[in-house]
Amino acid sequence: MADVVGVVERIWRYPIKSTGGELLQRVDVDARGLLGDRLFAVRDAGGKFGSGKNTRRFRRMPGLLHLRSRYPDDVGEPELLDPRGMAVPDPTAYLRRYLGRDDVHVAREEAISHFDQLPLSILTTATLDWVRSVVPDVPVDERRFRPNLLVRTPSGTPPFVEDEWFGSKAGIGNALCVELVRSSERCVMINEAQRDLPHSPSVLRAITQAHNIRLDALATVVVPGPVQAGDTIALL
Repeated sequence: MADVVGVVERIWRYPIKSTGGELLQRVDVDARGLLGDRLFAVRDAGGKFGSGKNTRRFRRMPGLLHLRSRYPDDVGEPELLDPRGMAVPDPTAYLRRYLGRDDVHVAREEAISHFDQLPLSILTTATLDWVRSVVPDVPVDERRFRPNLLVRTPSGTPPFVEDEWFGSKAGIGNALCVELVRSSERCVMINEAQRDLPHSPSVLRAITQAHNIRLDALATVVVPGPVQAGDTIALL
C-alpha cells in the first residue's frame, strides 16, 4: 500500500547550470531528469563548467547566481536573464562582458554530464523550515539548495525526513516513478548571494554541524512521466 508523504509544492528547472532557474507548474520527466534541466552550462576554454567553486570539473565564476535562465518555448535554446530579469540577446557575449573573461561560452551538454550527482533533487518543507529556524537572521528559501521539487510535508514531520526514504521507490502523480537513493553533499554554493538572498556562511555551517553537510533526497527515474504542482508523492 502506498504511503503518501507529501505534495509537490513547487517545481524548479535550471536550463543553464549554476544560474537561477525557472518556476514551473508542469514539466515532463525522462530518464535524464526534468526535461531540459541543466542541459546547458557556462564552459571555459579548459572545458570546466562555471560554478561557485573550483574543483576538477568546475571553475569559480562569481555572479552567475544573480542571473537566471529559462526556456521561452518549452525546450530549445535557453534565454539568459540579467540581474534585472531582462532577457539578453546573446548569452555568450553577455557572459563574457559580465564575467570579464573572453574564453567562456554557453554550451549544450555533450559526453560529460552537467549534473553534479543524480538527475533529481527533492527537498521537503520540513527540512527547509528547520534551516530557517537555526539561522533565523538569514533569509532562506529553497533557491539556496536548488532542488527540482519542493515537497510540502504534513505538520509535525521531522527535518531530514528525506533520509527515511532512501532505498524506496516513490510514485509522483499518476505516472512518474522515482527511486530515492541518497542525499546531496553540500558546498559553498548554498552560502552564495543570489538576487534577494545575501551571502551567509551560516547556512552551510548549520547543515555541517547538524547533518554531516548533507541535505535533500537525490533520485533516479524509474518510470518517466509528467509532474505538476499539487501532485502527491507516495512511497511504494
